[in-house]
Amino acid sequence: MASGNKLWGGRFSGSTDPIMEMLNASISYDQRLAEVDIQGSRAYAKALEKSGILSKTELEKILGGLEKISEEWSKGVFGVIQTDEDIHTANERRLKELIGDVAGKLHTGRSRNDQVVTDLKLFLKNSLSIISTHLLQLIETLVERAAIEIDVILPGYTHLQKAQPIRWSQFLLSHAVALTRDSERLGEVKRRINVLPLGSGALAGNALGIDRELLCSELDFASISLNSMDAVSERDFVVEFLSVATLLMIHLSKMAEDLIIYSTSEFLIIYSTSEFGFLTLSDAYSTGSSLMPQKKNPDSLELIRSKAGRVFESPFPFLMVLKGLPSTYNKDLQEDKEAVFDVVDTLNAVLQVATGVISTLQISKENMERALSPEMLATDLALYLVRKGMPFRQAHVASGKAVQLAETKGITINNLSLEELQNISPLFGSDVAQVFSVVSSVEQYTAAGGTAKSSVSAQIEQLRELLKRLKEQA
Repeated sequence: MASGNKLWGGRFSGSTDPIMEMLNASISYDQRLAEVDIQGSRAYAKALEKSGILSKTELEKILGGLEKISEEWSKGVFGVIQTDEDIHTANERRLKELIGDVAGKLHTGRSRNDQVVTDLKLFLKNSLSIISTHLLQLIETLVERAAIEIDVILPGYTHLQKAQPIRWSQFLLSHAVALTRDSERLGEVKRRINVLPLGSGALAGNALGIDRELLCSELDFASISLNSMDAVSERDFVVEFLSVATLLMIHLSKMAEDLIIYSTSEFLIIYSTSEFGFLTLSDAYSTGSSLMPQKKNPDSLELIRSKAGRVFESPFPFLMVLKGLPSTYNKDLQEDKEAVFDVVDTLNAVLQVATGVISTLQISKENMERALSPEMLATDLALYLVRKGMPFRQAHVASGKAVQLAETKGITINNLSLEELQNISPLFGSDVAQVFSVVSSVEQYTAAGGTAKSSVSAQIEQLRELLKRLKEQA
């Protein structure tokens, strides 16, 4: 293939090795940048006209040609050909076919170095807005479901063992709160993306008096890059996005795992329990077995859990690319796009599925209540003694002795007689029976962030206010 057909071909003679052509080309995936590439070219053409490089007539021809190319991409009729090395080459080649040699003026003073980073920033700005919308919808779904089902109580777990009674709403809100941090981090990434690199040229800047403020306004960036050498090589925003996406997927995977466990009616024997069955997924988010007709599998949640691994691996290969690079642009940076595209697609799909799962699952209040056991109130028994004046460490020991005695007798702790309890501590009185109520148990945790109804209600209101602010910033 003749090098003269390339954007860079004038200095070369002969043909490029076919395998090198394949390795060098990025059009197979970077055509996803087609629209933002056209958007950047429109703005740059206007800046060229302002600086006197283009006449008004030439500007109109270029803008008209770019509009035609945009229509071809949107209709799926743009014809990529073998010599299209990347999306920039493809669009410029097609522009020349449509309007002639005046198309060659569009690249005046512009390099693919500042063009490609501008395109990727524009793509990610748009993508982050969509991802943020899906994430906020998931958070809102969790919060509003928590408000509706605030009176449902179930066991809380540590080490996958029963710990203390909690409200179902407290569980839902625990995931909502984690996701609000992800939303805030996405906003931080978007703010740092929102710096215009266009006008930096290959590395030294622009020698034609291009009005970068005009470019900034046309492309809706918040500010202009300070240094041209840094601007063409800076991919911090890619690493930040992939890292924030990794944290987000950790939180989604954790939620998926919890829901998988809660939806299982006979859990693995290694966890010494066969309780659960707390919830049932909608058929819309479940699948069956190809062999066992009775099966209803939580594949939606399992896929969320597995997609986390796909996102986790994304930052590290690109970090290794960046680690070995000298200043300004190097072709290695072509590796920045595929991971971004894949993670954007994964997040958009996973967030929508997660929202669907949360909004449609059905809970079994009966199974949740059945799983509550008196032993979960051992801490409450210790707190009873604390309120009677006993130091907590001694109260902890006394409560443990009560648990041990009940186990020895083969009964539950609430069936110990008052006499047996008083043999452990004379501070136990007839009012100790009030301890063995799960409603009373959850209601004592009134401190901010706790599982008492008043505290959970306060969490809901705070999250609603936070959601309003996050939506305004998205």
